Amino acid sequence: MKTRKLSVLCVAAGLMFAQAASADVNVGISVSSTGPGAALGIPEKNTFALLPTEVGGEKINYIVLDDATDPSVATKNARKLVSEHQVDLLIGSSVTPSSLAIAEIAVESHTPQITLAPVNLPPEKNTWVFRAPQQNKIMATALVAHMKAAGVRTLGFIGYSDAYGEDWLTTIEPLLSKEGIKMTAVERFNRTDTSVGGQTLKLIAARPDAVLVVASGSPAALPQTTLKERGFKGQIYQTHAAANPAFLKVAGKAAEGTIMPIGPVVVVDQIPDAHPSKASGLAFVKAYEAKYGARSFSSFAGHAHDAFKLLEAAMPVALKSARPGTAEFRQALRDAIEASREVVGVHGVFTMTPEDHFGMDERGRVLIEVQAGGYKLLPM
Repeated sequence: MKTRKLSVLCVAAGLMFAQAASADVNVGISVSSTGPGAALGIPEKNTFALLPTEVGGEKINYIVLDDATDPSVATKNARKLVSEHQVDLLIGSSVTPSSLAIAEIAVESHTPQITLAPVNLPPEKNTWVFRAPQQNKIMATALVAHMKAAGVRTLGFIGYSDAYGEDWLTTIEPLLSKEGIKMTAVERFNRTDTSVGGQTLKLIAARPDAVLVVASGSPAALPQTTLKERGFKGQIYQTHAAANPAFLKVAGKAAEGTIMPIGPVVVVDQIPDAHPSKASGLAFVKAYEAKYGARSFSSFAGHAHDAFKLLEAAMPVALKSARPGTAEFRQALRDAIEASREVVGVHGVFTMTPEDHFGMDERGRVLIEVQAGGYKLLPM
């Protein structure tokens, strides 16, 4: 009897080893393909259908869920991906509040996460979380430099009343102060608001030289169009979260002259040939628009692409020490992402460190002006 039990245990152990040895890499993705963040989430979701499903002979399974731009749904998605699908990596979400919600699960479950929104976290929660987009400070310094050169002395601010808006506000205020630019008015609005008339009246009454709008996708067009309708004649700045076809379509002529910082892939045909992201950016935009239509590309597709590039670089390193589907592999993958050096994406080049989980420098930004319904690269 003892011999029979031992043989059964040996067979079971052998089967488990065989399954572990042949395990695929499972990537759990939660994006906002519906709700106010859909202009961000749809191109991100589209991108995962274009990405390779194998790296170095190892198969990758992409499990894509919609969180409807709702942090509570993002939390449920992350828990499902970790517990039911036992994913090796979490990617998402499209907006900052939902990305922060997923980060809680990533930290709790010790699963590496690559966000598609520029979230900031305290050191104790940062260990497992990396970012594909540029850090807001990288983008804000470019805007402030333009403001200074343009003679802007006073600035009005209207942004989301959530983590994205607040992070931009706390990031740009000291940069403005350093350059002697005064913030004259600060207004906020919700992603689902249909009117910002009261806020724009207060902004105009403060008589700023320029206004910074901190929003994303089509909702970013609401303050833009309202300011123009109310007769504001100063310069309007937007953030990189507004750089997408939805904003241009909804804002229409009101978007003309707007200045924003963006990743180089959005104007990849205008950047110098020597830029490290030029070749990969051209190839990706061509592939994306071949599948989804001319002028369908947006910067958010590029963030999803770059999340994969970080995985692609880290996977072979992690596989040397552990097999997918295990806690050891998740730890090894986290460590490998943190050790990324000069990983070229379409938005820039990533070099992660224990202190910097964004990893991008000034090569990941350019300034553009909206002209004739498109983007014109500006000198920096």
